[in-house]
Amino acid sequence: MLDFTKIDYLKDGNERQKRAYEILTKYHVFEKLKDYSPILAGTVPIEIDIKGSDLDLIFEVDLKFEQDFLDDLLFCQLIPQDVEVEYPIVNGEKCITLNFMLEGFPIEIFGQNKPTTEQNAYLHMVSEYKILQEKGEKFKQKIIELKKQGIKTEPAFGLLLGLENPYEDLLKY
Repeated sequence: MLDFTKIDYLKDGNERQKRAYEILTKYHVFEKLKDYSPILAGTVPIEIDIKGSDLDLIFEVDLKFEQDFLDDLLFCQLIPQDVEVEYPIVNGEKCITLNFMLEGFPIEIFGQNKPTTEQNAYLHMVSEYKILQEKGEKFKQKIIELKKQGIKTEPAFGLLLGLENPYEDLLKY
């Protein structure tokens, strides 16, 4: 299985993966923000992204030190000065999110006070990757078609796999 905690695999991927690699290395995201254990999650790493799909960057962030995290994001010139910061509650926990455009890519930054390899975004991606490996190219194309119709990733997997609650059931897969 790919090591999704590093981004080297993107270098040899499809065009969007290569472009994502170029941007992430240009801004030294993984080096400058290594203390937050960054991971690129979502659809781009597993090649089921569609036009307009964002780069989901997840981080381990203790919100007691959120300003340090925001300062570090500004330091690597990743985020615009005027980006709006939101604090959603996810599974009962306060998180931090930022959404913006960077060199033509929509970017979503998500920080949670939990190791990135234990965050649902990462766990869902790994489960989806394993399912895609098992089910093959036809299944992958069906997921992409559902996404083009506006269905989010987890519900698309849920539809094709007959999962009652895809967000929970994918974690058990």
